[in-house]
Amino acid sequence: MASVIAGARRIVVKVGSSLVTNEGRGVDAEAIGNWARQLAALAATGREVVMVSSGAIAEGMKRLGWTKRPKELHELQAAAAVGQMGLVQMYESRLAAHGMASAQVLLTHADLADRERYLNARSTLLTLLALKVIPVINENDTVVNDEIKFGDNDTLGALVANLVDADAYVILTDQRGLYSADPRQDPQARFIAEATAGDPALEAMAGGAGSGIGRGGMLTKILAARRAAGSGTSTVIAWGRESDVLLRLAAGEAIGTALVAGTAKLAARKQWMVDHLQLRGAVAVDDGAAAKLRLEGKSLLPIGVREVTGDFVRGDVIAVRTLGGAEVARGLANYSAAEARLIARKPSSQIGSLLGYANEPELIHRTNLVLV
Repeated sequence: MASVIAGARRIVVKVGSSLVTNEGRGVDAEAIGNWARQLAALAATGREVVMVSSGAIAEGMKRLGWTKRPKELHELQAAAAVGQMGLVQMYESRLAAHGMASAQVLLTHADLADRERYLNARSTLLTLLALKVIPVINENDTVVNDEIKFGDNDTLGALVANLVDADAYVILTDQRGLYSADPRQDPQARFIAEATAGDPALEAMAGGAGSGIGRGGMLTKILAARRAAGSGTSTVIAWGRESDVLLRLAAGEAIGTALVAGTAKLAARKQWMVDHLQLRGAVAVDDGAAAKLRLEGKSLLPIGVREVTGDFVRGDVIAVRTLGGAEVARGLANYSAAEARLIARKPSSQIGSLLGYANEPELIHRTNLVLV
């Protein structure tokens, strides 16, 4: 367990509705203050933390005077819109009390499925982390129905962990962790302290739906851990009411269930780039740029590009080749093929004047590039 959290530099934390809304009775100021204190303490040790928080619908229900969760989609979306105001205000004020800046980020699954929007979201989150800001993320329930009808923030947290290359993903819930059976029904249920994420046997152990306020059950957490493990991120499922749970996990204490990724983060990312994405184009680079990629692990700048082939858009995977045609690397393009042709052979300082805007100074950032 110590190797999962104690050595993690970048951590995504997900808290369920029951933990931030006092079992559905609106935003719990004391609980969020407790999370804010722990997040600030982690940040003070040099860690980067992203918070994925449920609770908007439950807070909206309180503000609207509703005692039962509505079934109509438009009512759920209205509750989310009302409740999001109170949820983000509470996080902002409690984090500010500990000297931490915060930012609200609302995402949808579509944002992370579309490669261009994926890159935009990734750039924003990594910039926030570099600025020592703690992002507070929720699904944009007001405009989509996937999360409200079928999904859960456990899955969203796993997608965010993949998005920011997190070292660890912590799912805080109202259960101690994973058992071999539902402990509320089977007194012989065995607690699972550690397992490999993605093990098919885990899904058979997972129970049904969670509380009446949220929609995530243990199965969604198992599946989320499997998704996070695809990019080499290990997951811990722990009881959110445990005293100083985040700080103790960071100190290496064994709390909850550790679902360890079976693939190293670098290897998983390389496999995703090299094997699973279809190439939409390529750029040919000069010898100097090729050497910087191979020997120094640098990003690919436009000035080193000599030729652009194919018809790709921002976020597509493209090949990087020498002028002789040998493939050096591949990665996610920050600019389309048409834009790349305009900025090729030019210094990054001229991107803004050539295009009228500048997404990033690199054509491919080193974190989105793998050597082949």
